[in-house]
Amino acid sequence: MHHLPVCNTAPAPCFAARTSLKISGFTMHTSDHDKQLETISVHITGKVQGVGYRLATVRRAHLIGAHGWVRNNADGSVEAMVQGTPDQVDQMLEWLRRGPPQARVDELTSERQFIDRRFGRFEQQ
Repeated sequence: MHHLPVCNTAPAPCFAARTSLKISGFTMHTSDHDKQLETISVHITGKVQGVGYRLATVRRAHLIGAHGWVRNNADGSVEAMVQGTPDQVDQMLEWLRRGPPQARVDELTSERQFIDRRFGRFEQQ
């Protein structure tokens, strides 16, 4: 559950819940919730295909409340995009380093992404 600031119905604008950035005539609005979101791309190698890694990743993401996706790559690795609060992302990265019991993770690399897209759920691709 996400907690967002509550704005009074007074005529003054509520700056706690939303800020605006104007660049060259373009105004971008961000909420406090958006400022807390992190998006991380993850690449996992090892014995991570054919062992239920993707399904277990989806289940773990749903449990934690993270959003994004996970998919197999042709080279035998797994790729994921994880989006959530810093705590949710940290929990997912910790879990992805281990995976389900049948998996063996040899290497995990991750990189922060700065994207506008907001994922509505976590899914297997």
